[in-house]
Amino acid sequence: MANVVVPQLGESVVEARIVKWLKAEGDRVTTGDPLVELETEKIDVEVPAARSGVISRIERQEGDTVKVGDTLAVLEDAPAPAEDDSAKDDTPERVPAAAGKRDGPKAREPAPARRPAAGAPDVEEGREGDPPAATPTARRVATDRHVEIDRVTGSGTRGRVTKADVEAATTGGTGARADGRDTAKPAAARPVPAAGDRTEERVRMSMRRQTIARRLVEAQRTAAMLTTFNEVDMSAVMRIREQHKEAFKARHGVGLGLTSFFVKAAVAALRAFPRLNAEIQGDEMVLKRYHDIGIAVGAEGGLVVPVLRDADRMSFAAIEQATRDFAERAGSGKLTLDELTGGTFTITNGGVYGSMMSTPILNPPQVGILGLHRIADRPVAMDGQVVVRPMMYLALSYDHRIVDGREAVQFLVRVKEVVEDPWHLLLEE
Repeated sequence: MANVVVPQLGESVVEARIVKWLKAEGDRVTTGDPLVELETEKIDVEVPAARSGVISRIERQEGDTVKVGDTLAVLEDAPAPAEDDSAKDDTPERVPAAAGKRDGPKAREPAPARRPAAGAPDVEEGREGDPPAATPTARRVATDRHVEIDRVTGSGTRGRVTKADVEAATTGGTGARADGRDTAKPAAARPVPAAGDRTEERVRMSMRRQTIARRLVEAQRTAAMLTTFNEVDMSAVMRIREQHKEAFKARHGVGLGLTSFFVKAAVAALRAFPRLNAEIQGDEMVLKRYHDIGIAVGAEGGLVVPVLRDADRMSFAAIEQATRDFAERAGSGKLTLDELTGGTFTITNGGVYGSMMSTPILNPPQVGILGLHRIADRPVAMDGQVVVRPMMYLALSYDHRIVDGREAVQFLVRVKEVVEDPWHLLLEE
């Protein structure tokens, strides 16, 4: 016998929520089979079976919050397959034999053949002391709720009664209580919302959404957050992309996007203004001499920020390949905890959703975040003339506790300068 426990989930992640059991009580599993899906504040993970066996008991149910090391289920040794395996009465997948009598190994039919014919009693001629197959959890719930387990129709493997079957018997499904009262409710008795009714739905927030909410409030409560704005002419970047997109894709297998330009520009500005690449620890500033740039990615469960490690050492192609990979795996929930941990500065692009201007919120403990927005043709004054240029608004939110307004403004000006004249960045390739 072995316990299935909540594994180590990564740095600073100590609890999870059970999203879905992939196996049921009584199921046989082999080593490596996924048993249960857990949701953490960062990613979803599957817990595999560490050994082969039979799930004899599920300790925690879907929706429960569990901590690292908590027991999720009990896994018992699976009986070795044999010719007379169908004669074993203690196998969770079989209907128990009649009380006081056991047939010989060759005298009994396999479990599927023992199902009663139409009109026959549920349990071999109605013999007493022979309860129907049911999971241990279902039996405990039935006892707690005073439900006769033998009057509940099972929906599990080979007709086993599950916890859900018992709950349905007490909340409007089929079944009966031990006191003899029928728990089934006619369909007409269930309220059906009429057209135009002012209905509401209560949905539990995911752990990721709860974490996002907590961290955003924390950022606003603990940091002296301010935002400064500027605008950048995207003509040069768009011209380079148009001229080199085919050769770049043929060489590297990925398109030349905007992200790599702004990562390079942000690194250049961080080198000039290192306090925006720092964090506060107590009464000290930790100035980081490396540049791990977080790239905010929208996913179905909420925003995630995978990190480009040592972004200052990455080429344009490496940045584009990594960010595309992040976006693909964020959508399928395949990002790892290591990829979502750390970061010294963050870039978020609301422009992909059509945002013209916004105020990004810091990603603690970082003290700076750069917001990109939609590119739009706008009239601008240039050399005494009004011309139309593809323009983008930039926003830099920063922690005023260690970053002065002068530094923040100059940082954003530096980003603007690099993006508007990016040729020297390409020469570094």
